[in-house]
Amino acid sequence: MFCLTPWASPPVALALGLLLAQTVGNPFASHIKSLTPKLLQFSVIGLGFGMNAHVAVQAGQQGLLFTVASIGGTLLLGYFVGRWLGLSRHVVYLISCGTAICGGSAIAAVGPVLRANDEAMSVSLATVFVLNVIALFTFPPIGHALHLTQHQFGLWCAIAIHDTSSVVGAAAAYGNEALQVATTVKLARALWIIPVSVGSALLFKQKGMKIKIPYFILGFVGAMLVNTFVPAAKPLGPVLVGLAKIGLTVTLFFIGAALSGRVLKSVGSRPYVLGVVLWIVVSAGSLYVILRAG
Repeated sequence: MFCLTPWASPPVALALGLLLAQTVGNPFASHIKSLTPKLLQFSVIGLGFGMNAHVAVQAGQQGLLFTVASIGGTLLLGYFVGRWLGLSRHVVYLISCGTAICGGSAIAAVGPVLRANDEAMSVSLATVFVLNVIALFTFPPIGHALHLTQHQFGLWCAIAIHDTSSVVGAAAAYGNEALQVATTVKLARALWIIPVSVGSALLFKQKGMKIKIPYFILGFVGAMLVNTFVPAAKPLGPVLVGLAKIGLTVTLFFIGAALSGRVLKSVGSRPYVLGVVLWIVVSAGSLYVILRAG
């Protein structure tokens, strides 16, 4: 109920969810597991009603080169670090895809293509979610300390933070322009799930596998186009964006409530090492390029 009030923010909601998970536990874990991705998708679509298509195209073009370079580099680095750590190739590939593209969504899409088992999926998802929690709390202070502009911070979030939920949460804490840039670039990045999934099926020689397409991105684009080109819809924009931000806050509470101590301990240290190495390289590398580009 607190997450529905104006006093709740995404970081606070996530912290409350973590507190619940580590103390009394989550009594509705199975229900929340299926509800969380749907709530996130509807919230992202709602954010589209607050964005301008012309600005979004410009932001997407600027982030395209970063996206291509970082995805390829992350997958390659993940392969070598994963071999050095002695991890299974499915865990290595899933964590690398989650870091390179869009966290849990990429893992959920690529996992069935690889025919990865439940253990590999759980380990990869837990690793990415823990790093998302850290990013949500640490990125805004780092951005302020480095005096990043709204545009720079939004671009950095979209490239360096795994899940869309944490990207939007961190960017929203930084400012509205950062939120627009981050959401647009991140969703453009999420479209790479499709070619990466196809490539994964070929790489791992899996035939007849169905590719999960993130259709909610089309809903976000549609909402953005309506907000830009349909004047009659503009009065509804602030209302829908407000509801979307509330939905995002509740989503992050649910994500935090799912990270129990048992889940965190079951992962082990080596997958975390892989995730942290990839995350630091991507974060530091992308930040350096963004600062050099001005």
